[in-house]
Amino acid sequence: MVKVQDFTGELVAGRYRLLDVAHREEGRVGWLGQDVAFGRPVALTRSLLPDHRREESEHRTAARILRASERLALVCPGQVAGVLDVIEENDFVWTVTERPPGAPLTELLGRGPVNYVRAARIGLGLLDVLATAHRAGVTHGDLSPGQVYVHERGTVTVSGFGLMGATASPRVTAPSYASPEQARGEGTGPAADLWALGAMMYAMVEGRPPIRDRGRLDATLRAVNRLPIRAPLSAGALAPAIQGLLRRDPLERVPEPVVREALRRILKEDAAEDATSTAPLPPLRDAGGSGRRTVRRPLLLGGALAVTAVGLAVLVAAGGLSGQDTSASGAAPSRIASAGPSAGSTDPATLPQGTPSASPTPSPSLTAGEKVPSGFRRYQASEGFSIDLPQGWKPLRTTNSADRTYRVTFGASGDPRTLAVTYSTRLGPDPVAVWSALEPSLRADSTGYERVGDIRAVTYRGRKGADMEWLSVSQGVRERTYGRGFLIGDRRGFSLRWTTPADDWNSSTNRQALDVFLQSLQWTSP
Repeated sequence: MVKVQDFTGELVAGRYRLLDVAHREEGRVGWLGQDVAFGRPVALTRSLLPDHRREESEHRTAARILRASERLALVCPGQVAGVLDVIEENDFVWTVTERPPGAPLTELLGRGPVNYVRAARIGLGLLDVLATAHRAGVTHGDLSPGQVYVHERGTVTVSGFGLMGATASPRVTAPSYASPEQARGEGTGPAADLWALGAMMYAMVEGRPPIRDRGRLDATLRAVNRLPIRAPLSAGALAPAIQGLLRRDPLERVPEPVVREALRRILKEDAAEDATSTAPLPPLRDAGGSGRRTVRRPLLLGGALAVTAVGLAVLVAAGGLSGQDTSASGAAPSRIASAGPSAGSTDPATLPQGTPSASPTPSPSLTAGEKVPSGFRRYQASEGFSIDLPQGWKPLRTTNSADRTYRVTFGASGDPRTLAVTYSTRLGPDPVAVWSALEPSLRADSTGYERVGDIRAVTYRGRKGADMEWLSVSQGVRERTYGRGFLIGDRRGFSLRWTTPADDWNSSTNRQALDVFLQSLQWTSP
């Protein structure tokens, strides 16, 4: 690992004062600074030079970086950080730019995973810059989260053009975002930038890059070149685009126009969901029915995104529910090999291969032909089920696997409650045994886990099922989860997981919501 000295407070080239470290990556550190000659704010980045660049004269390095900046300023105004100065220092180069608005993507990643819709919005902004640069004949070649600044409005500013460019030399900075061909030293082109885009979107939704830093540059590059990449678990409808960009053969990577259309579709569908959710959310009341209680969703979701490998192995071995949540807002299914359509998608092109085209047989329904209750709306999922949801609710996360298992988690901004609908294809014959096999991993992965009562065998719509309830703590908030799992035949089945703050469990609003969910769920069977 390259050790980078902390120069905070010093002057660079007798002119640029270093104020605060903005980001750190392997071989690169960025600072917020001040140009003392003109009293203006600047950003400074100190990057390790690749071997072939160290052999160049200082004039050639500076000229190349400044030339790229000038060219892109004409075609990407406001989207590329303007370079003000370039200073070489032994094996490193300082790049001084206008201070971009927003914060580096490294800061956002440090807070944990983000919703796939936000990741798609950031990815689309970055793709626009890259596509324009490529049309202008400029390859970045050194792209990483530290060189992408994200504004609160969702716009992005990119820095670092011209340092690496199109070269056959391996990357020496942020190697976790290097493409396989860069790791092998076979050359850098626009396809390497697309790999880096896919790796950054992966990191946004998963909370880590597709290949973790191994502690040494050569070890990380070997891992990038050789190790398989685990399919993203929390990417939802963004998964196909990410996996298409992370193809090892640069000739097989999904081209820019296809990626752009996929990202735009995600944003369009999200906007359509928002447009149809005009009614206010049902109010949350305490257990006694008096007063209002507000809990922000980000607070509740933050602690339920990780699962242990041991727990996953237990579930697979037991033939239990795919994946495990400590609550309905917990982690995604574990057996993820490839991602499929997002909930609500009706585009046949997004359906996974092997999806039957014959007309399905509808499930029994207690509400067939009945009017949707006031304050709710009917949601039809492309995965093959429908359910009545509170007004304003929409999918928060969707995960799919190669065996056609999926989970859709629903909720709404500002509402701490969540509902997860899971379809599984590898269940055991006894629903009570399925929950029993799941419980050890729930206990291991939860804070303050406590089962409420016994696991109860039930009959639901004439089918074998089981109910289980438990308490857990997420970010200091006590939650209660009700789970109902039931079989529909051939080792297939569904489960509903309804999670609310424990203090609000018995409110009339929550009791009504659970009744509506159980009565309105309909599914199709091939």
